[in-house]
Formats: sequence, structure tokens, C-alpha cells
Amino acid sequence: MSKLLVTGGAGYIGSHTVRALQDANHEVVVLDNFSAGHLEALPDGVAIVQADLLDEEAVRAALRDHQPDAVVHFAALIEVGESMSDPRRFYRNNLLGSLNLANALLDTRTAENTPVPVVFSSTAAVYGEAEVIPIPEDAPKRPTSVYGETKLSFEHVLSAYDRAYGLPHINLRYFNVSGAHASGEIGEAHPNKTHLIELALLTALGQREKMKIFGTDYPTPDGTCVRDYIHVDDLASAHVLAVQALLDGSPSTAYNVGLGHGFSVKEVLDAADRVVGTPIPREIAPRRPGDPAFLVAESSRIKAELGWAPQYTDLDQIVESAWRWHRRYPHGFEKATR
Repeated sequence: MSKLLVTGGAGYIGSHTVRALQDANHEVVVLDNFSAGHLEALPDGVAIVQADLLDEEAVRAALRDHQPDAVVHFAALIEVGESMSDPRRFYRNNLLGSLNLANALLDTRTAENTPVPVVFSSTAAVYGEAEVIPIPEDAPKRPTSVYGETKLSFEHVLSAYDRAYGLPHINLRYFNVSGAHASGEIGEAHPNKTHLIELALLTALGQREKMKIFGTDYPTPDGTCVRDYIHVDDLASAHVLAVQALLDGSPSTAYNVGLGHGFSVKEVLDAADRVVGTPIPREIAPRRPGDPAFLVAESSRIKAELGWAPQYTDLDQIVESAWRWHRRYPHGFEKATR
């Protein structure tokens, strides 16, 4: 059994990964400021440190007190549109907070040890408008959003720290995360709701008047953006494999995590119609700044090197798992419908 520190572990992806890590017999400590995460999303047996990565001393104290064998780093702001309107907040939180974590890992290591390895929750947004689809890991990195820039900037920090200080790390660049835990006990409950499947299902529940399709003139088959939708449980399993690879001495690297094919906005809304059983109202809206036309992963490397194999490959299956969660928790964790 290894002890792992998971930053942002009470969030959507973090909480699913915490459960997957426990299922793999790891001891888990969650560090979260609970600005977006939920205490109710955490399972029993998890130690909790309520702290912000911007508090350098609190981060160092958490590492000294718990002495983890590895760190899984999720904590970040994620809204692409907000990153374009308020870049200062995103750089401060996503880059400075992450830099504090990396520095704390160096500050708390013992003289004879290399720093604790890190699995970093990165993003396909580092690629921007890719020239080759599906996108390989060595594709040019030209993010079109501040959110993507902040993630790429910390990837550069990790590379520099690895060269200079021997900080082992794996960057997981993933695509559109969706769905909910197979148990139905946890799912997507962001305070700022921006993800397509979540918004569609909340519209079906009457919490929104209609769905907006942001742009229908993209160079895609039906004119709407195409994304690679990865189920959150499959993504959690990728983090478990990455942690084990680092504990086994894997060199630093990066992996894409996705299905390898995409679905358009219209296709996702059609799937939601089928799962819900009734048409979801829609309207056309202007494009949003920073949205690439295509984001689809070339994920053969993680499959070949880590043995990762997604279990959710059907779009209706992904949407259905999210629908089970949202019907049970239509207002998030505050009120459950049994």
C-alpha cells in the first residue's frame, strides 16, 4: 500500500480518482480548498487537509505531515470562457498554486531522496487548433485559451524541474470528461456549469430553459465542435495506472487520454434526447472565444505502455451514466432524490 496526496480530490474527476485509488489499495489524503469540491463526494477512509495551494506553508505542512509516496494534482480552475475574461485569476490559481506545490515537493524532500513523483491533470487544450486529427502527444502546443496556457506552463515547469532536480512526473492530457460513477453516488456537480452533457441533462430536468449551440459554422461534418468524450471512471483508471508507473520508476512522460474518436455538439444533444426520452430545447448562439473545431485524442501510447483500456466507448452509455446521477441529485449533493 502506498500513500498518495490528491490535490483537488473533492472535485469531479478528483473524487472519482480517489475511489479508484482506494480500490487499488492505496491510502489517500485529499488536499482541497472546497471552493468547487464537495465533502460529500469523498468516501470513508480518506484523510482531509482543507488548504489552498496558494498557501505555501500549508502545502509544505501537508507534505511533511503525511509524507506521501506520490502526488496526483487536480486542483485548478477549468472554465475556458472565464479564463479568457479573467486571465489574472487563472494564472494565479492554476500556475502559481501549482508552482507552490512543485516547490514544496523540493523543499520537503530528504537529502538522499528524489522529490515525490507527480501525476499532473493536464488537458488537451494545450494543443489548440491541431493540424493532425487524432492529436498525438508530440503535436505542436499552441493553446487557444488562457486555461490551456496555464496547464502548458506548468507542464514546462515540471519538465524543467525534472531536468534540474529529478522530479518524476506524468502529464495526462485528457479531453472532454463526462459521465458519473457506476454506483450513482458521485457525479458532475460543478458550481459553474459549463460542460455540454451536464447542461443538456439539467435542461431536461427543467433547470434551464434551453441549450445553446455555440457556433454551427465550424469546419466539421455538421458545423458544430467535435470533442473526444472520455468517461470519468475510465479517466480515473488512467490516473491509477500513471501513479503505479511512477512508483515503479517510469521516466517522466505525457499521455493523451481519450477514446480516439469524437462526437459533435449536435450528436451529443441527440444522444441526450434518446437517453432522456424527450427532445431537449436548443438554440444557436455565436462561437465562444478559444473553442477549437476538433479535439480528438491519439491515445495509443497509454494503451500500449500502461495497458489502459476504456470501458465506456458508447456515447449513449456515457450520457446514461450521467443521467442516473443527475436524476438522483438534480441539485447536486444538497438534495438527493431516492
